[in-house]
Formats: sequence, structure tokens, C-alpha cells
Amino acid sequence: MLSAIPLIMLLAAPQSGDAVGAGRKAFTQCLAAQVQPSLDKKMTVSAFQSALKAKCRDKEAAFHVALVADGKAIGLSEKDAQADADDQVSEYVDKITGEYEDYSR
Repeated sequence: MLSAIPLIMLLAAPQSGDAVGAGRKAFTQCLAAQVQPSLDKKMTVSAFQSALKAKCRDKEAAFHVALVADGKAIGLSEKDAQADADDQVSEYVDKITGEYEDYSR
């Protein structure tokens, strides 16, 4: 049932101890940790999304900051680095939300 969660965590593992990798790992672990308790409580998808925001806010922020810094370091403008970071964070949230929807059926 939750076999996709370890795959996400494996893919999210830091590759070289960098801030982006560490931020990604912490953020995805926080997201994954919310699934089973939310399923146990039979939360709606909307309530699950609210729980993610509340419980993973600090890790999301740290990951976002690291992504922006990394984007700027490779030559992206502030605006483009912010947009890229927003996209990457959204992809993780969308993926875990989709998995939660599948598990809760």
C-alpha cells in the first residue's frame, strides 16, 4: 500500500550532502510521515493538504530557500529561481497528495 513512499525517499536522498539534497530529504520525509496518520484519521484530501502545510511548513521553506540559492548560483534570475523552486515544491506536494488520494479510496 505504501510502497511508493520509500521510492520517493530514495529518489529524494541527498546526492552529495548539499543543501538542496538535505532540504529535499527533510521535506519529503515530512510529507511521507503525514500519510499514514492521515489515513488512520480518514482525513479528506483537503484536510490532508492542510495538515501537510501546517506540519511541513518549516521544511518546505528551508528546501525552497536552498532551491532558490542553487538556481541563482547556476545563473538564474531571482524571478526564475523562485519560479523553479515553486514548481519543484509543488511537484512533491502534488505527488504525495495524489498518492494519498489513491490510498484513501
